[in-house]
Amino acid sequence: MDIDERLKKQLDFMLELDKLKNIYRQTYVLNEDRKENDSEHSWHLAVMAFLLAEYSDEPVDVLHVMKMVLLHDVVEIDAGDTYCYDSEGYKSKAEREEKAARRIFGLLPDDQRDEFYSLWREFEDCQTSDAKFAALLDRIQPMLLNYTKQGKSWREHGIEKEQVIARNTGYFGISDSIGNLMRQVIDDAAEKGWLKK
Repeated sequence: MDIDERLKKQLDFMLELDKLKNIYRQTYVLNEDRKENDSEHSWHLAVMAFLLAEYSDEPVDVLHVMKMVLLHDVVEIDAGDTYCYDSEGYKSKAEREEKAARRIFGLLPDDQRDEFYSLWREFEDCQTSDAKFAALLDRIQPMLLNYTKQGKSWREHGIEKEQVIARNTGYFGISDSIGNLMRQVIDDAAEKGWLKK
């Protein structure tokens, strides 16, 4: 095909993203007995970004948040999904993901490479209001799916209530409404025996 170099790079990146459909997480989808993949997760977060933006305690740029959540797991094409309670996997997670970010975003034209890498880095660093809200969505989405699926993934991995609290405590203050919901979900899941006490 006769296409210009910029478009070729953009299409190569787009085709590379198809691999996200084959990166499976530990969270189950609700209406089937299978785990969600990274592309489903990212899409769900993007919808949640504009659905729930009103609950952020600080103003957020919804489009910016959507871009972050759509790109935040792209690195898992190379680095794989690290289960959030896998302390051993977390030891090499940052290094694996940084290397992946350089390669995958490097497929793009330079300006988009820099923009997409910057969005991914902002999400990872979690310092801006937008990044904090994006990270909160990344916490609540699997929690709600897991809770609605009667704690299936938590029960399979023997996850304790204190582990879930420790992982999420720093995010409760980003949104009073969503933080309160998270606390209620955790408490109720423990009461129902879906989380170990």
